Amino acid sequence: MEERSYPFFLFLMALRYFVFAGIAFSLFYILFKRNFIKIKIQKLFPKRKDYRREIGFSFLTMVIFSLYAALIFKSPLSEFTKIYRDFSEHSIWYVIFSVILAILIHDTYFYWTHRMMHHPKLFKYFHLVHHKSTNPSPWASYSFHPLEALVEGGVILVVVMLIPIHPVAIALFMIFMLSYNVYGHLGFEIFPRWLLKTKLGSWFNTSTNHNMHHHYFKGNYGLYFRFWDQLMGTTHPKYQETLNQLKNL
Repeated sequence: MEERSYPFFLFLMALRYFVFAGIAFSLFYILFKRNFIKIKIQKLFPKRKDYRREIGFSFLTMVIFSLYAALIFKSPLSEFTKIYRDFSEHSIWYVIFSVILAILIHDTYFYWTHRMMHHPKLFKYFHLVHHKSTNPSPWASYSFHPLEALVEGGVILVVVMLIPIHPVAIALFMIFMLSYNVYGHLGFEIFPRWLLKTKLGSWFNTSTNHNMHHHYFKGNYGLYFRFWDQLMGTTHPKYQETLNQLKNL
């Protein structure tokens, strides 16, 4: 990572966003739009101006997220992180475990910062831009106001300060983060009934769950899992009903 520069981080961030969100958008909103209509969460589709706004703010987010990457890899701060580069320091199983830990840390970080940004005194400054997508598309995955992007991106600082983690594990965590975020803003529910009816599957956050958050503005604050929403009583009361109405479930 030492030879990498800020433009490289920005390029990598943009490439990942346009590949993941672009593939999802192409499949569900263009190529197979009619085939997937049965599992569309909100039957109407966003307008072109919504897609333009989402992509525009997502680019600003990628600029800020790339600054975080440069901060942890290229600045003097890197000396104070727990990032290690020699695979021999920990087993391959720890690399996998560290990704899982990062996901759990992020899920907790997201729930509480997300709820914080819904406070009436903060909402319009931090979170209103994201909620302009009341019927989100995959392009909304990174559609944040710069202030919210600073908050959202801050999780990487928390992770690298808390746990030993290899750059490969960071890359895997970032890929998982974006792919699940694209799914959360997909606008279609692709999780099958059999999975969501298992004990483990019932704790997964779904696209329906997050879509309802965009639609109603309250409840369903989680990211990857439903633990915190269930514990804090913030699951939307119509979540299960809405989920069951989709024809693939």
